[in-house]
Amino acid sequence: MKRHFRILVGATVGLTLTPAPLPALSRDAQPLAAPVILAQAQSSEEEELLRRKKRKGAERDEQRTPHAERPAQRERAKRPAAREREAIKRRAAEPEPAITEERQKRRKEREAARRPAAEPEPAITEERQKRRKEREAARQRNAEPEPAITEERVKRRKEREAAMRRPENAARLFDSAKEKPVRRKTGGAEPDQPARARGERLPESDAAAQARASRDPVQIGSVISEEGRRIERPRRERPEVPQGAELVREVNNRFIFRTDNTYFIERPREERFIIDAREVYYEELPRSRQREVVVRPDGTRIVTIRNRWGDVVRRVKILPDDREIVLVYVEDDYYDEVLEWRDPGLELPPLDLDIPVRDYILDAEWVEDPEDYYTFLDQPPVELVERTYSLNEVRRSARIRDKVRRIDLDIINFEFGSAQIPESEIGKLEGVAEAMQRLLKENPGETFLIEGHTDAVGAEVANLALSDQRAEAVATALTNVFDIAPENMETQGYGEQYLKVETQEPERKNRRVAIRRITPLVAPVASSE
Repeated sequence: MKRHFRILVGATVGLTLTPAPLPALSRDAQPLAAPVILAQAQSSEEEELLRRKKRKGAERDEQRTPHAERPAQRERAKRPAAREREAIKRRAAEPEPAITEERQKRRKEREAARRPAAEPEPAITEERQKRRKEREAARQRNAEPEPAITEERVKRRKEREAAMRRPENAARLFDSAKEKPVRRKTGGAEPDQPARARGERLPESDAAAQARASRDPVQIGSVISEEGRRIERPRRERPEVPQGAELVREVNNRFIFRTDNTYFIERPREERFIIDAREVYYEELPRSRQREVVVRPDGTRIVTIRNRWGDVVRRVKILPDDREIVLVYVEDDYYDEVLEWRDPGLELPPLDLDIPVRDYILDAEWVEDPEDYYTFLDQPPVELVERTYSLNEVRRSARIRDKVRRIDLDIINFEFGSAQIPESEIGKLEGVAEAMQRLLKENPGETFLIEGHTDAVGAEVANLALSDQRAEAVATALTNVFDIAPENMETQGYGEQYLKVETQEPERKNRRVAIRRITPLVAPVASSE
């Protein structure tokens, strides 16, 4: 198209510049220059016109060309940074008022976000400073407790230390030292003048405590391997009276005997074992022994064998998978002799310890962390165990019980003359119950002795029966509320014989219950692990 336009313009210029016929000139005549000058001027105007047309045509072509194909745009497309700068300059040169303010606001926000954390905005700085001050104050409180808390803790610490120092009217530490003077079979110091027990160190475990008794491995057969003859449930029967003892009184199916100027209480059967049982049956065994089998709803069987005198010589828990766990074990021929009560502790010298009192007796009143119950009960005896003892020997002999540590549950407040545990007091057993559960989970063969005590007010025989009822009440609560199996607990009442505070007046601390873990005394460790 441009080429055609140029041809047309050239033809027009050519026709315009064609010379007209000139007249004849002489040799001396000068040629006329006017037409030439006119032609040059006209040519310049035409060229200027042509350039304008070309420029306008180029501008029209440029406008018709797509935006991306324009030379300037293509060049800027290759340079995005330059294009952005040009766009920013163009917007800055002629911005719209509303858009400019909005963009300036957004620009400030972006700049604030990019600003280093060391130079935050004032509001953020104040908030962070406030939080920092709070954290510093909290750390300072942890490092330096508040005066009120400190004073309270100091007060409680002093009270505990005062209790551990034992008041002037506190009774002797060991139950064996509280008993009335008795004839000793072997010589030695009196209970109030203790001597070190065989000069031996504290055992480090139950197995170490039984080292002397377990020199010869004990072969324990199955408790149900021996055939028996099924018999009816024995009627309520009175236990045999040992030689040298006298039956004094019967109270609530409890029989009180007196021997060597002291009283002890016996129960022919543990009624707690048969509560909620699926089945209970009895069998007669050779050598005048009797076997009692209590079947739990889950199939667990509690098998107890008694000798002719009614003493427990074997107790085993048989799990649903027929695995037998020994709870109590005494040699079969141990009670074949004539029934005569003899305290095995009389053959031992008085107990002597070089450990703090709080490591031997744990007062529940001063326990702050329930974990302390587990740590305390899990400790071994404080001296060697000569052999496995029967339940009756452990219950009757204070010297044998002194081999294991004691928890005084003086947090249970029994009313005067009452064995009932108030409902508000049941929750105080939770800490020691959890400790017993943990120990039973580790070893289902654990056995705990629950001891009942009274103050010295009232008749000695009545207090003995009352204390036995208190021990039974705590054991029942541990079973009904905290699911401690009854076969893992033995109960025994001691009345006013082992006072904690030496007084004949009413004293709450004497109306208490104590707990001992007697497993290493009544069962071989190898059989119970």
